[in-house]
Amino acid sequence: MSELIAVKGIQEGLLVTLPSGAWADLEPALYARMQEEDQFFRGARIILQVGKREMKAADLGRLRDKFGDLEINLTAVLSEARLTQQAAKALGLQTQLAKTPASVAAAAAAKLEPGISMAALMQQTLRSGRTINHAGHVVVIGDVNPGAEILAGGSVVVWGRLYGVVHAGAAGDPEAMVCALDLSPQQLRIGKLITTSPVRRGQPEPEMAHIRDGQIVAERWVPKDKFKRLT
Repeated sequence: MSELIAVKGIQEGLLVTLPSGAWADLEPALYARMQEEDQFFRGARIILQVGKREMKAADLGRLRDKFGDLEINLTAVLSEARLTQQAAKALGLQTQLAKTPASVAAAAAAKLEPGISMAALMQQTLRSGRTINHAGHVVVIGDVNPGAEILAGGSVVVWGRLYGVVHAGAAGDPEAMVCALDLSPQQLRIGKLITTSPVRRGQPEPEMAHIRDGQIVAERWVPKDKFKRLT
C-alpha cells in the first residue's frame, strides 16, 4: 500500500497524494512510509492531498502528532470534502495553497502521470555545507563539492564533478541512478544500498551508478543512450 502513495517536491514542501482506499488501511501505510524513509522526510513540510476523502479532526490530529514524533511537519491538507476542510482548519492547517508560481507548480505536480516526477534544476556549484532535498529527480549543472549533500527521491545527474554525498531513490526507488562527468562521491546511496568511491586510476570519465543484482555498480555513461532511463 505504501508504494502507491505519491510524493512530489514543490516549493512549499513535499506534496503527498493518497491513493483510493480506506483510511484505516492508508494511515498505517503512510506512517510506515515516513518511518522507512525517515532521513528523507525528517524536517520536511508535508502538504497532504486526500481528494474527496472525508476525515475528522481526530484523524488529522492523530496523524499530525505521529508526524511530529518523526520531526515531520504536517502544514496543509488539500481536500474536496467540506468535512475534511473544516477539520483541517480547526487544527490550524492550511486547506489551500496561495495563488503563486509555487502553487501552480504544486497543481501541475498533482496532475502528473504515474512514474513522472518534477525535477529540480540547480545551475550552480554546491559548496560544503549545502544540502539539496527534493522528492523528484535532481539535476546539477556545476560541481558538488566535498561536504555538500544531495538527497533525491529520484535520480541525480551532475554535469560536473560529484565529490560530495548523494542519495538517489531516497524514497525507496531501486530504479534510480546517479550520473556525473566525474563520479567520485564521498558516499553514494541508491535506495537502501550504500557505497563509497574506489581509488581512481587515470583520468575521470562520465559514469553512471545504478543497482544491478542487489549491489551498486558504476559503468561508463553515454548520455545519448542513458538519459531515456530517467523518464
